Amino acid sequence: MSSSSPRSTGDTPEPTPGLTRFNTADDGTALAALHEVCASRAWGSKVLAQRPYATAGALFAASDAAMAELSAQDLAEAMAGHPPIGRPKPGDPTSRREQSGMAGASDALKADLLELNLAYQEKFGHVFLICASGRTGEQMRDAVRHRIDNTPEQEREIVRAELRKINRIRLTRMAEHAEGDAA
Repeated sequence: MSSSSPRSTGDTPEPTPGLTRFNTADDGTALAALHEVCASRAWGSKVLAQRPYATAGALFAASDAAMAELSAQDLAEAMAGHPPIGRPKPGDPTSRREQSGMAGASDALKADLLELNLAYQEKFGHVFLICASGRTGEQMRDAVRHRIDNTPEQEREIVRAELRKINRIRLTRMAEHAEGDAA
């Protein structure tokens, strides 16, 4: 008996409602959805070009591959879509949800993080970017303290990895979101 792939056994998972909607949306609508995930136009175009996706895993792989190919300018564009840690965009539920670890932070921690964010931004020319989901304010502060001593090249690759994580979280929400559900 030969081994068979999940595709040939009928075990291939069906695309989720959100993934199906993304796959069948017109290019403008799909690109707008991708822009909500990542502000890099190059990343969005690369991910869009590979539709349709059979699974969320295939979408994640395309996202990771597109992220790996981004230039420094494309990364800067992606980072521009992220508010500084501790200062989520007003009225943006995604930003607030992703930075929920700062919700109960003391004024001293917020002030410390603001000072570190400014020093980081002065050194690297962009906001400190970290996948904040599930992290406490103290963990984010410690991460910026640790990363501020990196070289620009080291930091660019760390930022690329953090963007991959953030994009996967956001793509998961997009792929699972059923019509009419709150995202």
